[in-house]
Amino acid sequence: MNKDEKKATRQSYGEALLELGKKNDQIVVLDADLSGATKTDLFAKEFPDRFFDMGIAEANMIGTAGGLSTCGKIPYCSTFAVFAAGRAYDQIRNSICYPKLNVKICATHAGITVGEDGATHQMLEDLSLMRTLPNMIVISPSDDIQTKWAIQEISKINGPVYVRLARLATPIIYEEKIKNSR
Repeated sequence: MNKDEKKATRQSYGEALLELGKKNDQIVVLDADLSGATKTDLFAKEFPDRFFDMGIAEANMIGTAGGLSTCGKIPYCSTFAVFAAGRAYDQIRNSICYPKLNVKICATHAGITVGEDGATHQMLEDLSLMRTLPNMIVISPSDDIQTKWAIQEISKINGPVYVRLARLATPIIYEEKIKNSR
């Protein structure tokens, strides 16, 4: 483990999705016109038939993901935290959480360190909003290793999950053997 090594958890998310897509053809990815920033473009290049760019329409993305989940797909929805928890809250609450649909919401650019994206893209309250929803599991991985492990593992959970990811590179604090010991 190199304590000076850093990696953005959003990059880890994109890499983990790509690996998960190779193992499970039920995985589909929806993005809100931010695939370069959320790193879902890695999945899109490999699996274009299982990737859906929903445009700047987060509420519609969540509704579509709910529909896909009722057909046996495992949708991973990706956008910035401010848009996931802010713009699409009603749809997450009523269309995903109450019926306990199998949708994974992976929100990048969480917190206040969003760099040049500015204050309008900062999101702190996503944790409190998502934690109060029925049936919702909330995960906030700390580094590359935890993120890759979490993205793989949440595919095994039958129900809604919110994963909170950072924009900036963060120190890698766990060792690979921790991920593989489970």
